[in-house]
Order: sequence, then C-alpha cells, then structure tokens
Amino acid sequence: MASQQTPESAGFAADIDERLTLGVRSGLLSNLHAVLALRNGDIVLERYFSGQDEDWGRPLGSVDFDAATLHDLRSVTKSITSLVYGIALDQGRVAAPGDRLLDSFPQYPDLAEDPQRSAWTVSDALNMTLGTEWNEQLPYTDPRNSEIAMEQADDRYRFILDRPIVSEPGTQWSYNGGCSALLGYLVERGTGQRLDDFANEALFAPLGIETFDWNRGNDGVVATASGLRLNARDLARIGEMMRADGRHDGRQVVSSQWLKRCRTPQVQASYGNKYSNQWYLSGQPVPAANGFREAIFAMGNGGQRLFVMPSLNLTVVTYSGNYNRMDQWINPTLILQKIVLANITEI
Repeated sequence: MASQQTPESAGFAADIDERLTLGVRSGLLSNLHAVLALRNGDIVLERYFSGQDEDWGRPLGSVDFDAATLHDLRSVTKSITSLVYGIALDQGRVAAPGDRLLDSFPQYPDLAEDPQRSAWTVSDALNMTLGTEWNEQLPYTDPRNSEIAMEQADDRYRFILDRPIVSEPGTQWSYNGGCSALLGYLVERGTGQRLDDFANEALFAPLGIETFDWNRGNDGVVATASGLRLNARDLARIGEMMRADGRHDGRQVVSSQWLKRCRTPQVQASYGNKYSNQWYLSGQPVPAANGFREAIFAMGNGGQRLFVMPSLNLTVVTYSGNYNRMDQWINPTLILQKIVLANITEI
C-alpha cells in the first residue's frame, strides 16, 4: 500500500485528523468504522473505530476495525461489477452496451416477444433505465423490497426481466439492483467462470487484493448488487487504479476507454447526481479551488463510499454501520466535504 505522508506535505491542513476526531466525539459522525484518504498515491488520513456491524444483514456485534478488517460494500458492489464487466468487454467476451439485452437470455423467448422489452440494450442495464417497476425504498429487511424479493425468487433473472414496465425504456433512471445482477450474468455467460473467480483473476489479483468475501444468494448466485466485502485499503486500491486511468504498477487493469465511458454522464439520477454505467458523478465543492471539482463515486447502504477525484489526485473511502437509516448519508458527505475537501490547502 502507499506510504504515509503528513497532511501538510500532501497539501492539507495540519489538524485534519483532529477535526475528524472532533466530529466523532461530538456524535455528528455516528457509528463510523473507517476513513481513508490518499493524495498523489500517499495516505494522508487513515482512522479506524469500533462499532456495530453486519455481514450482508447478519449481525456481527461490535467490531474493532483495522486496516485488514473486511467490511460490507453493499451497493458499492454494483460499481465494482461494472469494472469487471468492462474488463470482460475489452476481452470481447460479453455482449456490448449497444447489443440487445434479451439476446443474452434466450431461455425467455416469451419476454422477447414484448416490443418494449425486445428493444432493451445492455446499456439499459448498465444505466438502470429498463423502465420497470422496482422498489428498493423499503428497508432491506422487508421482503417486499425488490432486491430481497429477487434474492428469494426461484428464478432471479426472470423476476428481474418480467417486472411490469412503468416508463419508456431507456429514458429514465430508476434505482434497480436487478440491473447489476444482469451484468453479473453476462460476465458469467461470456467468460464461462463464476463472477467472483473472474473478478479475482482480472481485477483483484492484478491490484494486489488478496482477501475478499462475496456473498451469494440462496440459489448460489454471486450477489453483484450488494454482496462484496473488502477492507478499506483494498477498496482504495480500486479507486487509485481508476484515478490512474486504469493502470496499476505499469499494467493496464481496466481500459481507459471503459473508465472514460463511466465518467461520461448517461442519465440524471437522484439528489442532483448524474449516473453512468453503475457509477455516480457529481461536482463537489473545493474551497481552495473556489469552485467545484468532478467526483466519480460509488455508494452503498449504511454509509459506504468510494470517491475518486482525478483532478485533485484524491481517493477517499468511508465505512459506517448505519444500515437502513434515513441519516446514513451524513457520515460520507461530511467526511468528504467538511473534513477532506474543506481542508485542502494546495491544489
């Protein structure tokens, strides 16, 4: 992993660590598990805490976190799945974004007879624009939540693909973990490997990531919407690779073309964010720059985030245990904007 630098040498206020501590002691940052920030490839802030945690909904009790502790990524998993798909695409082993989606699901000829469904492309799965009924606003402890219902379905792919169509496909973003499951299927179909095995071979091992867990559903299928667990440093490795335009230790791990596609907005998402190929995009306030700088980021239930800001040579990871809480956005937002970006002194 990268070397540790003093905040001042990396262009940050000297008391950035103290400001994080004050946020935790005040209770403003609740059940925070880990914070890791790197600039120019060097660690400038790394802190671990203790708190209640889960493993894909299974209570773990109180955990003392450190640099080696695996943590749920929840929906950050979707964005990692996108990178795995992008690698398989560059190898010519999966259907391309412009290809008809249902051509990869010949087992459902009845669905292909629907004119709207037959017009779906892989891009509609990548960008969550299928236009189908899907509700993940309910708690993930509620069996009516669409992701939970998908995990409990006899055939997860038919469940995803035959949801009622409620808007014109390809036009509106609607949060849909089923889309990520479809991408996992495409990778497995094209590579002939289990998704986690291919991910390990093509993404994790080249980055030096040696330990991970990837939860599976009751049907044995890898949970590409929410099941991956990584430690903070290894998630940061993925961010640093993206910041370096797909390269790590002189090797092109993910193509610059795929990352460029992920950084190009495709559709309007929620809370002012743009969305592209399972990644979020937004402008983030940087006081030292007197303006905003672009961030590409992944976010997951409970306060899990990976922020990559190439123009600042910055990667930030946050882990928290605030699963299913209305205020789960507070930790990652305040850490990025008020602890990290607000304390940059040199651009």
